Amino acid sequence: MAAPVDTSFCLVGPVPFKDVHQDDDDHAMPQAEDADVHEDDEDDHVIITSPGLPLRLHQGVWLFDDLRPASISVQRRFVLRPGDVLLPPKCGTTWLKALAFATMARAAYPVSDANHPLRRLNPHECVPFMEALFSEGQKAKLEALPSPRLLQTHMHHSMLPHSLAGTPDCKLVFICREPKDMLVSSWHLYRSTRGVTLSFSDMFELACEGKIAYGLLWDQLLGYWNASKAAPERVMFLRYEQMMADPVSTVRELARFLGVPFTPAEEAAGVPADIAEMCSIGAMRGLDANRRGSTGTMPIQFRHETFFRKGVVGDWVNHMTPEMARRIDAILEEKLRALPESHPT
Repeated sequence: MAAPVDTSFCLVGPVPFKDVHQDDDDHAMPQAEDADVHEDDEDDHVIITSPGLPLRLHQGVWLFDDLRPASISVQRRFVLRPGDVLLPPKCGTTWLKALAFATMARAAYPVSDANHPLRRLNPHECVPFMEALFSEGQKAKLEALPSPRLLQTHMHHSMLPHSLAGTPDCKLVFICREPKDMLVSSWHLYRSTRGVTLSFSDMFELACEGKIAYGLLWDQLLGYWNASKAAPERVMFLRYEQMMADPVSTVRELARFLGVPFTPAEEAAGVPADIAEMCSIGAMRGLDANRRGSTGTMPIQFRHETFFRKGVVGDWVNHMTPEMARRIDAILEEKLRALPESHPT
């Protein structure tokens, strides 16, 4: 395996997060909570203790209780830099991390390189999850990353870092997925990583009531949809199903949005198609880096293989009855009815 990159000599990001050197990595300890992170909001006292799924309400959003202090710290304390790119998806996270990293960093890491970071590292080792780093007391590693930084969060648009308002050239890329497929994907992930013992029907009921990590699926979706309509130059709203149907066009669209469009020479060489292929679920699933090892916040560790389950469209039919599907569709239709423009689904 190649030696980690010494980022002190890197002038431009993004660089693979795992390659960042920090002298205090072995001594990092969870940071003490800020005084104002404690239950200063009335609804923070409300908690759900489903098996393996302890959630606490904060600002109307259900958060994993073990990540709640870190989430609040990110919102209140994290300072974004000009040029930072945030990836806040609730679905397609691994795929989006790979596509965004390969596209943004292609000058430093050509897709033709056999030792490309995405061929030796899991995408989650290339793009950091901000709440996890704050939870582990490793905020300094985020500061060590050269600009522009590529960062991931699971937070609602309403809970993004306060510093976002003062950083107009920071961009966000969100993926919308069919809510029924999104729920099925979340259930499988929670079972394999957090030991959730809920049946799918029980998880379905909690989701319909909005009592699920990061809240109502449609509330998160609508937050980013509205933001993308208000500021399309800052917020990109992708649809998972369209990405699956035409990944190469998605790569081109992503490159233009991020300010790094492909040159005629790159187009002629087939670079967009090469990125789409390298980052496809099938290609990534076959790599040693994604079949072995784990990533996560202690004590929660995500086996790399769990990030590559199916990645298909319509898998919900294998988990939901027609009545369940009609119920969730009706809830979504009710939420979307008030929108004045074309809606995201």
